[in-house]
Amino acid sequence: MKEVISAVKQGGADIKTNSKLRAAILKAKEANLPNDNIDRYIKKAASSDQQDFSEITYELYGYGGVGIIVEGITDNKNRFASDIRIATNKCGGTVATPGAVSYNFDRKGVIRIPKAAAKEDDLFLLIMESGADDFCVDEDCFVVMTVVESFPTVKEAIERAHIKFDEAALEMVPKIYVEVSEEDGHKNLALIERLENLDDVDAVFHNMK
Repeated sequence: MKEVISAVKQGGADIKTNSKLRAAILKAKEANLPNDNIDRYIKKAASSDQQDFSEITYELYGYGGVGIIVEGITDNKNRFASDIRIATNKCGGTVATPGAVSYNFDRKGVIRIPKAAAKEDDLFLLIMESGADDFCVDEDCFVVMTVVESFPTVKEAIERAHIKFDEAALEMVPKIYVEVSEEDGHKNLALIERLENLDDVDAVFHNMK
């Protein structure tokens, strides 16, 4: 729930005017967190004695030129920086300068829907009418993409149509993917897993094909 606390600290407790808070609440509900708990965290975050959390992004290079973006929410920037250094010392990779990796990514809303949950033509028409940006068919699911501002509207349209989805979140989507050797692929996965397991890490994105 650090996302909710951080969003309230940055933009206030009114979900009508705080888009980050709306996104954090959606994420909490997707994790099946009860509404009472969400309300309690919002009130707690609005309290003056609640310790502040900062959103921090690290950009890394993995093996074979793969770009990695680590998004974190922390109440201790020095601890987070130390954890990132330890992860790269143990698993490889190097910390890049801000912008060196992220230029190859776009932030988008991404919704993944099992193929069994909807008919392709009907789903395509629904999401495009509600403001989706892109639509593609993966091996086992439909992938709906939106600009950040349209994400809640498209997600709500899918929910109103009683279409179940596996995932719905704001993600950093690569513009270009990088192919690597099998060895480098395993090394990158080990680094990514290490990063994902850090307490302050909220999400890890990469452009490894």
